[in-house]
Amino acid sequence: MTAADANPFLKQYLMTAGPTPLPPRVSQVMAEPIRYHRAPAFVEVYERVLERLPQVFRTANDVLCFAASGTGAMESAVANLIGPGDPAVVASCGKFGERWAELCDAYGAETGHLAVEWGERVEPDRLDEFIAGRERKPRAVYVTQSETSTGILNDIRALNEVATGHGAVLCVDAVSGLGAADLRQDEWGVDVVVSGSQKSLMCPPGLGFASVSGRALALAADNDNARPPGRYYLDWARTAKGQAEDPPNSAFTPAVTLFMGLDVALELIFDEGLDRVFARHAVLARAARAGIEALGLERFGPDDENANVVTVAALPEAIDGAMVPKLMRDRFGVTVAGGQGHLKGRIVRIAHCGYYGAFDIVVALSALEIALRELGHDAEPGAGVAAAQSVFAASGAPEPVAG
Repeated sequence: MTAADANPFLKQYLMTAGPTPLPPRVSQVMAEPIRYHRAPAFVEVYERVLERLPQVFRTANDVLCFAASGTGAMESAVANLIGPGDPAVVASCGKFGERWAELCDAYGAETGHLAVEWGERVEPDRLDEFIAGRERKPRAVYVTQSETSTGILNDIRALNEVATGHGAVLCVDAVSGLGAADLRQDEWGVDVVVSGSQKSLMCPPGLGFASVSGRALALAADNDNARPPGRYYLDWARTAKGQAEDPPNSAFTPAVTLFMGLDVALELIFDEGLDRVFARHAVLARAARAGIEALGLERFGPDDENANVVTVAALPEAIDGAMVPKLMRDRFGVTVAGGQGHLKGRIVRIAHCGYYGAFDIVVALSALEIALRELGHDAEPGAGVAAAQSVFAASGAPEPVAG
């Protein structure tokens, strides 16, 4: 029995970095009668989404859409660029960066894995040195923008300069970062950026996106000429061909209901204004950081004012850290994420990417404070909330455009 089953009056607050809360308008449109994906009523929605998505990626590329999670989009970046025996480099600093290495291995790549300690950034000079030391230069380099497992934000612009300097394309996992942390794909010259629907884009899981440059598409075609392609559904060329038709067509049956929701979510994002969306995330992150510091917790990882997707606190060794998320969820209906892998029980992660506002942060800090005190941590009552409120008083208490 869940806490909600035991107490149906316990309000639920979702403070994880995926799935994230849905604006009511997104939920409502997905409850409408489903549309036939080849009929004009849906094709109009599909076309509008395809026109708007590149603006979020800051690109002129077509953004290729798949009925998949963010991992499906990541896999497309491996399946289209890497074949058995091809050299690839992965630079990871957490669980989701390591997924790139697992995907490359699954496709038989000659994978070089620069595994940075969780909680540290991938430094460009370390990546440069690592690639320079490889006997075979990689066709592609795979990195993560916002490492959701630790809250770390990598410098994609600098890492891209390293990758392209060695003649490789850079593939970026922006599954949690897109729409919360700025990534200017075309301005920075990044060849491949992948993402998903369930985080800052304020939709349920189930849509994967790949923004692919002409250079990367050509490399994928060269890969096919060198060997039989090892993919079908995730084939970039097949998807790009359908989306380029007039009106755009989908190579396979699209996730109709999710596209309906995404259409509304993108409208909300552009009504708010993309720059204001980034500014809102920045204020929420500052408030969350101030709150956990006021509770006597150390932040996990380096200080970074641009790491605005999730705030991560290192938990005191004297308490049972694994109980913190459980108490917050079961007692107060506030669902946050704990640590993964070797960080289980050592950190707590409060997300603020997507449909979040000031009072979500206040509620999360309140629940965190009470849970910590019950487990024996000496936190001053109200200190975390007061610190967050001070940030909001100075910067404004941002709320997303009403959904």
